[in-house]
Amino acid sequence: MAEQDGASSYRELTLADFVDQLGSAAPVPGGGSASAVAAALGAALVSMVSALSEGRPRYAEHASLHASTAETGRRLATRFLDLADEDAAAYKLYVAAMKMPKETDADRQARRDALSSAARGASEAPLATVEACLELVAAAESLVGRSNVNAASDIDVAALLGEAAARGAAANVLINLPAVDDESYVGETTAHLMGLLASVEELAAAAHEAVRNGQPRDPMPS
Repeated sequence: MAEQDGASSYRELTLADFVDQLGSAAPVPGGGSASAVAAALGAALVSMVSALSEGRPRYAEHASLHASTAETGRRLATRFLDLADEDAAAYKLYVAAMKMPKETDADRQARRDALSSAARGASEAPLATVEACLELVAAAESLVGRSNVNAASDIDVAALLGEAAARGAAANVLINLPAVDDESYVGETTAHLMGLLASVEELAAAAHEAVRNGQPRDPMPS
């Protein structure tokens, strides 16, 4: 959680304050929190485009989609900001484990165990970010050609932010996994992560292509 300037959460900071903290020598916020915040901006754009499309006769056949993506965008924006805090909190535990004594064999074993546990915890928030990014990019892709054409570039940006955030969060998962002393967990998590990234990239590419195409699309299957 963010503790500077009296804030208990990054959502309580101004954008300028968050950027200042990110650019400081403090270990948090770092890349995981930055990725989650970037994804929150993408989710907000999904909500914005939905709002700009709702109630317009030209897009009436997509009304149920707009209602759904508006809710999805709001929910994900909140989720991503929570994950920014969770990522920072988890990394603080890893830093604390790094500072544990290592003078005796017992000290070193306790430190290794603590590092493994902390590294696993530090992998979970960015992994959850990647999972949520898949939902974000899917929502963005669904809106292309089914929403206000004047906001097509905004949906493109939402997909770009979702993809970038997924890649950034994934990098944080992969940097932590080698310190986890559980080969089964590492293997399963890596495979799950790679599958998520492939899906995110596929959906983002489809969204970008549809934006470039500029053609209206049929309603989503019910």
